[in-house]
Amino acid sequence: MQAERDKLRDDGTLAAAGADFLRAYPGFEDTRLIDELRAAEYSRVDEHRHVYLDYTGGSLYADSQLTKHTDLLCEGVFGNPHSSNPTSMAVTLLIDRTRERVLEFLHASPDEYAAIFTPNATGALKLVGESYPFRPGGRFLLTFDNHNSVNGIREFARARSADVTYVPIVLPDTRVDESALTKELGRVRPGTDNLFAYPAQSNFSGVQHPLEWIGLAHDEGWDVLLDAAAFVPTNRLDLSRWKPDYVAISFYKMFGYPTGVGCLLARRSALTKLERPWFAGGTITVASVQGDRHYLHDNEAAFEDGTLNYLSLPAVEIGLDHMAEVGADTIHERVRCLTGWLLSNLTAVRHRNGEPVVRIYGPLDTKSRGGTVTMNFYDPEGRFFDHLLIEGEAAAVGISLRTGCFCNPGGGEIALGFSRPELVACFSRPDERLTLDDLRLCIDGKSSGAVRVSVGLVSNFADVYRFVEFVRGFVDRRVGS
Repeated sequence: MQAERDKLRDDGTLAAAGADFLRAYPGFEDTRLIDELRAAEYSRVDEHRHVYLDYTGGSLYADSQLTKHTDLLCEGVFGNPHSSNPTSMAVTLLIDRTRERVLEFLHASPDEYAAIFTPNATGALKLVGESYPFRPGGRFLLTFDNHNSVNGIREFARARSADVTYVPIVLPDTRVDESALTKELGRVRPGTDNLFAYPAQSNFSGVQHPLEWIGLAHDEGWDVLLDAAAFVPTNRLDLSRWKPDYVAISFYKMFGYPTGVGCLLARRSALTKLERPWFAGGTITVASVQGDRHYLHDNEAAFEDGTLNYLSLPAVEIGLDHMAEVGADTIHERVRCLTGWLLSNLTAVRHRNGEPVVRIYGPLDTKSRGGTVTMNFYDPEGRFFDHLLIEGEAAAVGISLRTGCFCNPGGGEIALGFSRPELVACFSRPDERLTLDDLRLCIDGKSSGAVRVSVGLVSNFADVYRFVEFVRGFVDRRVGS
């Protein structure tokens, strides 16, 4: 009985907060169809009382996505596509249709762009990194605020004696120093190949970096690699307007299912520049052992190694149709409203001495930022709570969030206040392998990670409200108590 009274009290408080929220964000009313969608297609979330706040890690899938995909598999007979037999041709038609749908969804002309299926965005980025014609005198330019799958490309560049340069980000908003970027983009040698890589949206802070940089870089003679994995789930990317040479995405981040499928979208003119360092099944027209030669395909097939995840690929078209039915603008508006309320309410939570309970890394408003909000928790004396403790306590009350540096060490190092000298000292230790525990000891007195929440496709007000209530539970709480 007491539990029921507590639930009624909580629901009443939630309703009152929801009314205040709608007065502050009236545009949320235009997204109500998502509430209906959540009740019909994602009811398991509320039935299990989950507060899902990890959309940047991966989106949730709708019941109908699974049903439609299962029906397709049950009704058809599909074989390995590398043949012309009936079962192979049946799945080849589905793959071709999915490829066309991806291009259509991103407004990319098939005459200008190729859609290459990969295991994920990381696989797409690796394809570019291992194949880009880095040479002495050429450059690889990237921002501090990049996922490790972009950072890793520096190893390909260095192996071929190309110059690698990072452009810093600046506190408090963790945006790129645009004057430094402009200067670096102007430093190119005639006749060299130069690649500039950056995320359309940071997976650490939610900052959305300007798509206008694409044209700026092109004007200076750069090829542009855009990591759009965190951007496309809640924002419209129009490749008829913006013309990056290479774009990496993961479909599970957009609509949850299937996993294990991503895509590299490449301008056909830029695709011819790539030099594959090896060949594999499916990538060649002919190969010979005794003749010691091979000939690559001259289209997407040259980059799709081995056999595609051909039974999962049709689910991509189903997922894209699902997102299109909801509408990119509707999703974007919902995320904007929820993020705005979350930011303003998190910053308002204070200890009795006036000190903030959480400190947010990145912009405190919704201008040029997405639905990713990263923070750390502090006690009244300004001591941080270990992010792993926060993750454990959130999990105990049904909140799914993420902690760490989210495979974005550059963004984390700047936000958390790590200096270059102390990091160089850490990595200069004689240990054969530096572990996370070693790093935590090395940077004693600073947090080694942060807490990240993110809203997405079917987030609702109750999700963000319950997280803020969780944060309120730390008011006047002291580290170690």
